[in-house]
Amino acid sequence: MTMKAWYLLYCKPRGEARAVHNLTLQNIDTYLPTIGEEKRVKGEVSIKRIPLFPGYLFINIDPQVTSVARIHSTRGVGRIVGCNELMTSIDDSIIHSIRLREHKLLSELLPASELSQKCDGSSTVEINPGDQVKFTEGPFADLEGIFAEKSGDKRCHVLFEIMGQKKRVSVPRDSIKPV
Repeated sequence: MTMKAWYLLYCKPRGEARAVHNLTLQNIDTYLPTIGEEKRVKGEVSIKRIPLFPGYLFINIDPQVTSVARIHSTRGVGRIVGCNELMTSIDDSIIHSIRLREHKLLSELLPASELSQKCDGSSTVEINPGDQVKFTEGPFADLEGIFAEKSGDKRCHVLFEIMGQKKRVSVPRDSIKPV
């Protein structure tokens, strides 16, 4: 009976793609959730997929079969999060939920003209640093966090807790509302 489970893996800076590639070569299942980000270059709007959790990815292994030391020595990999004496696995339902939300977002990508109208940065409610906010859409929908700061006209940084740690994520300003 296999004891395969999902684990969170911390990658070296900007090393997610390298880690996925090298782990895949070792026949280790990986999952790197991504989100679409609007990019404007010379007036052209395009959607680029970026990691949902920069610096992190998920691996599905049986620690009794797959050597943890081998994973830690893989190029692009930093360490397995929570890998002290007892490894902390992630419930399959969390991975499933992230996959569903990621798929929903990718399938609902709006045409560039609609996307730019929707993300025009206009908001009647002012949110200040430290305010409690709730995600209204996207992969974090219905989760709550703390507004950190604005990031340009259309994005902002929000702190929220995942795996027992506060993480800072950059999200569209119109995907959050005050609680």
